[in-house]
Amino acid sequence: MTYNHDDAAHGRRAILKNGLVLAGALAIPSAVSATQRLTARDLKPVKQPPVPAARVPAQAVATSPRVVRPDLFRRAMAAMQQHGSRITHRDRIAVVDFAASSSQPRFHFIDLVSGQSSSLLVAHGSGSDPAHTGYLQRFSNAFGSNASSEGAFLTDSYYTGKHGRSQRLVGMDPTNNNAMGRAIVVHSAWYANKDVLKGRGVLGRSQGCFAVGERDLDQVFARLGIGRMIFAAKA
Repeated sequence: MTYNHDDAAHGRRAILKNGLVLAGALAIPSAVSATQRLTARDLKPVKQPPVPAARVPAQAVATSPRVVRPDLFRRAMAAMQQHGSRITHRDRIAVVDFAASSSQPRFHFIDLVSGQSSSLLVAHGSGSDPAHTGYLQRFSNAFGSNASSEGAFLTDSYYTGKHGRSQRLVGMDPTNNNAMGRAIVVHSAWYANKDVLKGRGVLGRSQGCFAVGERDLDQVFARLGIGRMIFAAKA
């Protein structure tokens, strides 16, 4: 047998090829056998898991615009029953939630027949909020207090006075029975307009009256009329 240079070169190439094949086999994990070849499906990129939604901490809300608190509504209905025949029209009532800031619609008008309600901004008295925080701090029935009063009011006649078109109110409780003498009425005022909130963030203050926005007065009069109840409270 003749051994030449070409045979030696061929042998070296065979050894090198077999070594590369062996190295490649060792690089493949043992879980993948010769019959378990990777396919294009196996090489698809892994889909990114969805990002979990951020958790927003729950915040306690004492009041809510356009929603009358159930406990306040129950008090208003109890007041309506208490004052009986003094309230001529019992199809609609208004509830003022003085626990809310003056920046919130807290003058709630409730249709007791349909169950529908709507809400508007309303100012409170300067004597009830001396520091002008936007929150009513206290009630008063005293003359010269410039404060808002608590309790059930009966809507009465209309007139035109220093605040323009206004509606008189009769206080039906010991906490507000000076309303007529104190001239506590429903009227409109520039400081109760929604635009005021853009500046200070709260409405201006009245002298104890239920002051509403100038553009809201017509609908307030239409919803209240004469002989209906306004119930104002905080707790």
